Amino acid sequence: MTVQIAQRTLEDLGFADVLRALAHRCRTEPGRERALARPFLDTEEQVAESLELITEARRLAQEQFSLPLGGVTDLRGALELASKGGLLEPRQLIASAQLLFAFVRTREALEERQHVVPRLAAISRRLPMLEQLAVRIDRSFEADGEISDRASPELREARDRVRGLHRRIKGWLEEKLHDESFLPKLRENYYTIRNGRYVVPVVSNYRGEVPGIVHNASQTGQTLFVEPEGLVGMGNDLAIAQSVVTEEERRILQELTNLLGRESAKVLEGIAAVAELDEVEAAAVLAGDLRAHAPEFSGVNELMLLRLRHPRLVLRDTEVVPNDVEMKGEARAMVVSGPNAGGKTVTLTAVGLCALMLRAGLPIPAGEGSRMPLYRTVHSTVGDAQDLSQGLSTFSAHVVMLRDISLTVGKNSLVLIDEIAADTDPREGAAIAIAVLEELLTKGAVVLVTTHLEELKALAHLDPRFLNARVGFDAKKMAPTYKLQLGAAGASSAIEVASRMGLPEHICTRARDLAMNAGGALAKALAAAEEDRRKLQDELDRAKAAAEEAERLRAQLEEQKQQFERERKARLMRFNEEVAAASDQAATEVQELLKVLRAQSNEKAAAEARAQLLQRAEDANQRAKAARAELFQVEAPAPADLRVGAWVRHSGLNKDVEILELHGEQALVAAGIMKMRVSVSELSGSRVAKPKEAKFPERNKQVQQLQRAKAAAPEAVEATNYRCDVRGMRAEDALAELESFLDRGMRSGEESALIIHGHGTGALRQAIRDYLAASPYIRMFRPGENHEGGDGVTVVALRA
Repeated sequence: MTVQIAQRTLEDLGFADVLRALAHRCRTEPGRERALARPFLDTEEQVAESLELITEARRLAQEQFSLPLGGVTDLRGALELASKGGLLEPRQLIASAQLLFAFVRTREALEERQHVVPRLAAISRRLPMLEQLAVRIDRSFEADGEISDRASPELREARDRVRGLHRRIKGWLEEKLHDESFLPKLRENYYTIRNGRYVVPVVSNYRGEVPGIVHNASQTGQTLFVEPEGLVGMGNDLAIAQSVVTEEERRILQELTNLLGRESAKVLEGIAAVAELDEVEAAAVLAGDLRAHAPEFSGVNELMLLRLRHPRLVLRDTEVVPNDVEMKGEARAMVVSGPNAGGKTVTLTAVGLCALMLRAGLPIPAGEGSRMPLYRTVHSTVGDAQDLSQGLSTFSAHVVMLRDISLTVGKNSLVLIDEIAADTDPREGAAIAIAVLEELLTKGAVVLVTTHLEELKALAHLDPRFLNARVGFDAKKMAPTYKLQLGAAGASSAIEVASRMGLPEHICTRARDLAMNAGGALAKALAAAEEDRRKLQDELDRAKAAAEEAERLRAQLEEQKQQFERERKARLMRFNEEVAAASDQAATEVQELLKVLRAQSNEKAAAEARAQLLQRAEDANQRAKAARAELFQVEAPAPADLRVGAWVRHSGLNKDVEILELHGEQALVAAGIMKMRVSVSELSGSRVAKPKEAKFPERNKQVQQLQRAKAAAPEAVEATNYRCDVRGMRAEDALAELESFLDRGMRSGEESALIIHGHGTGALRQAIRDYLAASPYIRMFRPGENHEGGDGVTVVALRA
């Protein structure tokens, strides 16, 4: 059974906007046509294949790679003409050569990456490799579109004869224009061409003195344009030679057209493959713009769309509130309620549009982990269905839509109904709505419906197949939140919306009184529940604010604690340093005392006193070092894993050192050229990273030199008549010809030259420009401008 989507559903959901967005991202006309006609896919395998192709294209986009489709034009009409033996114009043939070159570039690029994009590479194998034909066509034309002398030896010979006759005629005329006896008979001293013949402007009074053929006259008749008798023979020869050139040019065009016509079937298949590749790449770009993902769909029965955003709103660059839409377990129908303009219809159409996009093999704007069945049919009734031409009111037309939907739905159908049975008596409308929904569920459909009817909101409490959902309304701001909340029914908040829209407050107040007194039990229960929810939300907001304040105070106290600890240990370090200084002073005094003791010959007592004092000094020094190390640990914690080669901070030296060896509690470290053994307790995390030395110290100098060179670079060189044509040659032959050409140019004193290499695949152009970049003959070079031949030529300036 094929997928069936009614035209009304496509219009309701705006699926054409998605296709237009896809076509807008295509780069070729065949690709755009394919995108606008994108079909719905019948099988899970086809949908999976389409999504895999788009995934591969997104992989290429992440690598900043774009398909080389430059030069692809829609030549289907020209190819059909060529296949029937017609004659193509030069511009069509040139475009066909560029198309064939694009086939080659695209196929080669994808085959190089076939391990990453195997499906795209498989499509590219349908592109014909007709590079030889492309070169033949490209070589037959100049950059400006004129047929080249290289197209055939006969054309070159015929054109040489034409050029020779032009020179002879001009030479004859130059002599006549310098003849003193001939000049008075001319209106002005020049010659021109009329009707393809060389003529001179003769004063009408001297017509009899200048024998020849009159080809034209001025408006006043005072000047006659005469082909002198001596030129008539050469003029006839020139006309014949030019007709030979014209006929040979036509023969060449016909020959190239026939060559292309014989390959037209392959080229048309290549255009179809390019269109498919272009559409896949455009779908990848669209998926990136929508931040879309492919949901799980194989064997899926439940609906779970995470962080769903409406595709059309995202494409309009509108700020969209993402929502989760879930129907699990027995739930098969979602009843969405809440205020007007709160997002009920947006939720409804977003789900429907995602169902259509998935069926078309496109990722949907929902988060990873989403799940969605492949619905076989999608039905919708959104908006006013009033049909005055058939005498149907809004409600009558709505009922007709419900009738048609109930007759056609079945298992694996998705039904979307906006404001079901709204335009009639609420009690009877609710009865009709419940009966229709029960019928749809009995037939196996999945239903999303929006409503303000209280009886429908109560269904979720009576039937497990129904699930309530509501769009939020901020009572403080008196505005919708556009946030979908599952499992709860929402009040319409019509009076609040009316107040926000400017309805006078006294009218709104009276309406609230009437609504509270006239509302049914369910309406009052919903209002009470909404008031409870509002109070709970207020309490939650206060609790969140208190938690944030508590966290701020905790962070502040933690900072104060750390500051206090740093100050305490700093004071302890200063104290121990003072103790160490006192110990040093005491040691000095001991030395003086020893001198006195030695003089008294009481060496034993002196030795004991010295040992005791030195021990006291050593203890004081150790306490000072420990205090400094402990202070440092507060600001820069020690590494958890000391290892050879690591850079750490030595608290005594107050500088970074490198660990060379580790032996228990001792480490051999290096500080510059100095090495020492220290205790690991003196080592801590480095405050700063090891300074990085430049690997290439000369690079900055080179950059500065390049910048100075750019600033001093000469102005761009202009094109010249001194040119070298290497189109169609192999790179080695072309470079040999170019080298000889540049030698001749340097010897003859040429200042600039034009190298014609054609577009082709770009390999010959790159080889030539690499050679020019290294040539000592070249002062500078640049690609040609559009009027010079574009990127198919290179303009160079020779060194003086």
